[in-house]
Amino acid sequence: MELRATVLGGGSWGTTIASVVARNTQTLIWARNPATVAEINEQHRNETYLPGAKLAQRLRATADFEEAVTFADVLIVGVPAQTFRDTLETVARYIRPWVPVISLSKGLEIGTRLRMTQIIEEILPGHPPGVISGPNLAREIIFGSAAASVIAMEDETIAKRLQHLVGSGLFRVYTNTDVAGCELGGALKNIIAIAAGMGDGLNAGDNTRAAVITRGLAELTRLGTAMGGRPATFAGLAGMGDLVATCTSPQSRNRFVGEKLGQGQPLDQIISEMNMVAEGVKSAPVVIELAAEHEIEMPIAHEVNRVIRGEGTPTQAFRGLLRQASGSESDPG
Repeated sequence: MELRATVLGGGSWGTTIASVVARNTQTLIWARNPATVAEINEQHRNETYLPGAKLAQRLRATADFEEAVTFADVLIVGVPAQTFRDTLETVARYIRPWVPVISLSKGLEIGTRLRMTQIIEEILPGHPPGVISGPNLAREIIFGSAAASVIAMEDETIAKRLQHLVGSGLFRVYTNTDVAGCELGGALKNIIAIAAGMGDGLNAGDNTRAAVITRGLAELTRLGTAMGGRPATFAGLAGMGDLVATCTSPQSRNRFVGEKLGQGQPLDQIISEMNMVAEGVKSAPVVIELAAEHEIEMPIAHEVNRVIRGEGTPTQAFRGLLRQASGSESDPG
């Protein structure tokens, strides 16, 4: 039996996943903007988010939320983390029983500090939750570059079934039962990417970037394992892989925000000029709260949060990191 898929969200990553899945099965994408819907249906393009890219011919779009949700045998949710709950509350009115719900969002909810699959379990009990995460830059994938990702679900049987639905050609998808680890890796690396971007904006050099990535991986691994993730997950695609891609690519939104901060631009101006969400900006204070709760040292995340809150500059942040005593590499900090 062919499973029909719906993707909620017409941004770059949602559109890319929808186009990939459409190669394997009937796929419907929901977008809020009627002009985007018409462009996808009539021209097989989404020029706002993926300029120059040709989408799968049989991908169909709709602005009718009820139609999109009732169509789905598998629901993939690609909306920002801070609108995830509201979206699912509307989904609950229309979704059929037992339909798996897969998150594309890499963030944590402000206030509750929940991961997206935890919100799925809360709002849509009985629907198997999962997440797709990894070093996945949308433009490279939509233009056919090789890439790998992870679909994480507690039920490995369902994950393996959906693995073949989502993977296609040069887009290799692996399974993982460590849902918490995969989600936390995706959310925490965004803060480290802002730090790497700040270093680039300050022309700090390649050695500094490598140090930020390496020590950043240590930070996110400490917190991630304290919150239930498995150490091996943070050494894999959803951890180190995603971190490296996000910290080094010019296509990374979070690195872009950090770079502009390093060049002296105010955060409000940077955000207002972007048409996509940099999840790390919203997640940073949540991560600091979680680190305090679990008594985990996260100096890089701490300095990024201070800059985002307007309590320091990128230059001061890097000076603060350099002032820290360096002990054994296996020690925190």
